[in-house]
Amino acid sequence: MILGMGIPELAVILLIVLVIFGPKNLPKLGSALGKTVKSVREGMEEGSGDSEPSPASTTEDDLAQ
Repeated sequence: MILGMGIPELAVILLIVLVIFGPKNLPKLGSALGKTVKSVREGMEEGSGDSEPSPASTTEDDLAQ
């Protein structure tokens, strides 16, 4: 189950997408969706590294306290 949906629900969604966009545009749509997901994942990875201070950023003043 994906997001609480079973096979019948996913099949109906796929059929609706096929009717709306047509079979010729589905590869373009899938490619755009894949690139978007990849960009979001890369952005989340870059953002998660910013919250932790790096060892190089500590100064002697920080160590003295």
